[in-house]
Amino acid sequence: MGKKKTRLSVLITTLVCLVVIIVLITNDLLINYATGERLKENIEEKAVIISRTMAKSEWVINGLQNKDEEKYIQEYTNEISRSTDLTFIVVMDMNGIRKSHPNSELIGKPFVGGDEDTVLEQGIEHISISVGTLGDSLRAFSPIFNGDGEQIGAVSVGISLQEINDVIYNNHISNLISSIVGLIIGILGAWFIARYIKRILFGLEPFQIAKMLKERSATLESAREGIITIDTDHKITIVNKAAMKVFEKAGITESPVGKSVEQVLPHSHLEEILESKQPAMDVEQKINGVTILANRMPIVVNDEVVGAISTFRDLTELKQLAKQLSGVKLYAEALRAQSHEFMNKLHVINGMVTTKSYDELDDYIKQIVNQRNEELNHVVKNVKDSILAGFLLGKLSDARERDVNLQIDIAEEIPAVPDNQVVHKLITVIGNLIDNAIDAIISKENRTIDMYVSYKNDWLYIGIQDYGVGIDENTQQQMFQKGYSTKGNNRGYGLYLVKQSVEALGGSLRFETLEAGTIFEVEVPYKIRRDIR
Repeated sequence: MGKKKTRLSVLITTLVCLVVIIVLITNDLLINYATGERLKENIEEKAVIISRTMAKSEWVINGLQNKDEEKYIQEYTNEISRSTDLTFIVVMDMNGIRKSHPNSELIGKPFVGGDEDTVLEQGIEHISISVGTLGDSLRAFSPIFNGDGEQIGAVSVGISLQEINDVIYNNHISNLISSIVGLIIGILGAWFIARYIKRILFGLEPFQIAKMLKERSATLESAREGIITIDTDHKITIVNKAAMKVFEKAGITESPVGKSVEQVLPHSHLEEILESKQPAMDVEQKINGVTILANRMPIVVNDEVVGAISTFRDLTELKQLAKQLSGVKLYAEALRAQSHEFMNKLHVINGMVTTKSYDELDDYIKQIVNQRNEELNHVVKNVKDSILAGFLLGKLSDARERDVNLQIDIAEEIPAVPDNQVVHKLITVIGNLIDNAIDAIISKENRTIDMYVSYKNDWLYIGIQDYGVGIDENTQQQMFQKGYSTKGNNRGYGLYLVKQSVEALGGSLRFETLEAGTIFEVEVPYKIRRDIR
């Protein structure tokens, strides 16, 4: 059972919510942290400045030095605390006895917190956080010196930590409200966007669209028929691989997608299908000399014609490949040559019997038998695959019939293979190369073709050399292309099939044009049947 797919609306809403939540939480944390740090720095700076100011105040210095003026310290510090929103300002003597405090009942009592020793004993300013009679507070301590530079006390300025936390909490609440509002807006926006996208996509979910796209692409590219579609503007929208092969054969090498169909295929009549909305089936059409059989139909979506499609096959290729594939034609021609040669010899024998030329008949039969035995001993003895051996014997007969001296040199025994498809492809390779060699020397004085076959370490090596005029450079660049030929129309499949067959076997093909003739060399894997060898 397949995994359940998530709907588009759920995906978009979830994604937007996650993004909004992450952004808002991050923003809230950063703002709270930054606000807290900045507030703490400001408070520390404020407390230090005020403590320094208080430490230099004449009211404070005189109050510590003169018992009669001590009462003015409380009045002065209370006034400063109210005007600066401080929690407390405490002035103490060198024994830590308070001379001022927000709670007047605590005046004259020791300072509470334990963090005053540094300023009293060492005379150093410092900041600390401690718990006193007014709770947790941030405190700034400054030493108090008289006119002679002698420390006579210290001042402590405090701000309640609760006030700082209250400010941070209020900021956090404000951010939280903003985050909730942003999240609600994000969810609503995601929901509307998901509905809009789904309406555009005809109510399909993304995984359904992806599945349909993969299936359509696989179907188009696996089809042996060429497929081309156009939209209502007559622009080509789809061209599959099979169609591109036909176009390339017709000389159209660039991708026609996005171009006007009239520009690429002037006689496709697809624009007429858009107007008439009627299909046209099994119509023959020529594309730059290539004949195709086409079917054309309108594309209808929701009762509206949104384009047209044409499927077609290459008639020329179908006719040629029907004769050429798998070496069937070559094998049949080899057998026909053997049969024809045998019939000719029977006619000669019949004539000698009729004329009662028995001595000549005896010599003729001995010659035939010796020649046949020589070929059979050489080919059948060394080629253990009966199909391949029969084919080679047929090509020998075909060559003799065409007055060509085909010499086959088999270096060592060629074992049989378990896969007949390998043999059929070898027949395609050997047959086409020999036929091309015969064509190259048919009008020459030296009408000899040398062929060697060798087997070693599960590899088969084949070489075929003629003594013709060779191959010019222009032909060398194009001779393996399907349909290219120097021998006329409806040719040009031999070397193309040779190359395809060698590549299908996983081998390699080389050729060299010499001063007199051409040699083709083939190497292919040849996995043998050990039981037969």
